[in-house]
Amino acid sequence: MDALDIDGAWVLTPRIHRDARGSFLEWLRDAEFHEAVGYRMDVAQANCSVSQRGVIRGIHFSDVPPGQAKYVTCASGAILDVVVDLRVGSPGFGRWQAVRLDDTTRRAIFISEGLGHAFAALTDQATVLYLCSTPYAPGREHGVHPLDPAIGIGWPADIEPILSDKDASAPSLAQAQSRGLLPDYDKCQAYVADLRGSWEPDWREG
Repeated sequence: MDALDIDGAWVLTPRIHRDARGSFLEWLRDAEFHEAVGYRMDVAQANCSVSQRGVIRGIHFSDVPPGQAKYVTCASGAILDVVVDLRVGSPGFGRWQAVRLDDTTRRAIFISEGLGHAFAALTDQATVLYLCSTPYAPGREHGVHPLDPAIGIGWPADIEPILSDKDASAPSLAQAQSRGLLPDYDKCQAYVADLRGSWEPDWREG
């Protein structure tokens, strides 16, 4: 797993084994995840979304603690997956980074607690799978408008954005900050430090 420029996000580029039958890959390895992230991700929910070309989902984030970490891959088609630093006080506050996830490279992204997540479907249909560290909790989940010019995400110019009513009515980054909705960077760092400190290696490892 390789760290992205956004602190708290990593991308996995798996080794794909191909033969006449098709292909095989490991899209998550616990030991490799531990080495990169420093703690075990508890999987509380697994989601699957299917989107038509042009659909943009996000920017979504959750209150920290407990937040909601996500491990995302594109099972079919292609998406532009975007991580946004929404943590107030972060040196990278307001920055974003995009990674193409598709059914050719089979890459996956881990997004830790407190970061914002969004993606756009680039193909006629895209199926996205993501593991979540906490279950869906409407009262703790929020959004920032994905087309906010203050963030300036470089969505592909050749797609016509399709947003849900909820995402279309989401506040701008500045509005979300003024309303006290955004995660606090120091609290996020402390929460992740607690997760790392509470992790105990499996006696079978090493």
